[in-house]
Amino acid sequence: MKQSISDNKNKIMLSNMQSDKRNDGNYVETVRGPMRMSKLGTTLTHEYLICDFSNLYVPPFYVNSYDFTASSLKNLGYVRQYPYSYLENLRLNDVEGITAVFKEVDLFKRSYGGTIVDKSSCLNRNISVLKSLSDTTDVNIIIGTGYNIPDAPNLLSTKTTEEMYNDIQDEMENGCKTERSVKPAFIAEGGDIILDFEIRALRAMALYQGQFRCPVSFHPGKYVIPLTEIMRIYQEAGGRATELVIAHIDRSIGTENIMEFIEKNQCYIQFDQFGVDTPFYQLNPRTDIMSDTQKIQLIAMMKAEGKLHRVLMSHDIHTKHRMVTFGGLGYVHISHNVTPLMLKRDFTLDDIYLIRNENPYRWLNRLNL
Repeated sequence: MKQSISDNKNKIMLSNMQSDKRNDGNYVETVRGPMRMSKLGTTLTHEYLICDFSNLYVPPFYVNSYDFTASSLKNLGYVRQYPYSYLENLRLNDVEGITAVFKEVDLFKRSYGGTIVDKSSCLNRNISVLKSLSDTTDVNIIIGTGYNIPDAPNLLSTKTTEEMYNDIQDEMENGCKTERSVKPAFIAEGGDIILDFEIRALRAMALYQGQFRCPVSFHPGKYVIPLTEIMRIYQEAGGRATELVIAHIDRSIGTENIMEFIEKNQCYIQFDQFGVDTPFYQLNPRTDIMSDTQKIQLIAMMKAEGKLHRVLMSHDIHTKHRMVTFGGLGYVHISHNVTPLMLKRDFTLDDIYLIRNENPYRWLNRLNL
């Protein structure tokens, strides 16, 4: 018999009463088990590690083929402009990609990095490799559950809100379906909120979040949609705005609206396109992407308005060309290049620590301690 949402809630509440540090707000789930929040260190809140985005492939406009390897730079400029037109560039789960990811995450560790939040959906996770990556580099890796909607429209198109809720509940309570010993720490949804099943998925996330106070993240799709509409659906279903991250803010909203949006909703605002060196989004050329300096200027405005406690920063790396191995800036770009620039523009070390350490801790803390 299918469990109702209320039955699931009662079951989880009973389980929580009998549990240990997995439900202690001072701990967060990682691929290596519960970790004290105090040990997370500098945290990147929106990255992809072992992933395959070949479903986003767009054929080149007028080029039949390009040689794109770690040892060749002759086409790097074109790849940077049109990153989704090279299948090899979209795969971080092949041998070359996995080898590079291990090197890149180790570089992040040696640059005083502590934790990476991997945003792969439950349909696109390689938990065994992520565990090996965490063990090898000693970087904490946090994974989530939920659905990145564009990845699975055929699977989700017939699922009800309750079925999606039950999927989330199962992984949050019992561990990931493919690796029960590993539990997700947050719920992530994403899409354009145009189709009915996308709305059902957002409501399922909000229902669970409202009941159990877990961290959640929404990943806007390739179209610029009103974020106020996302917030309306999410909050009407019971989700708490103060525990929600709106990702891709640097390509999802105009600067003239962001302060009003933050003031009204009190959610986390994530600037996660640091290091992206093209001025527009290839999958929707009508969408501009802020430069790093524009992002810093906007974060400075948020500081002036007393909103710095709602800022998160990351790179959203999911292609080879953005890794150091392939001529990119890697997971260390914010540490090596962005924060030094911020310190020259009236940000303090305390400001940097708030954004890169304290804010991620607060978001990931299920008890909001």
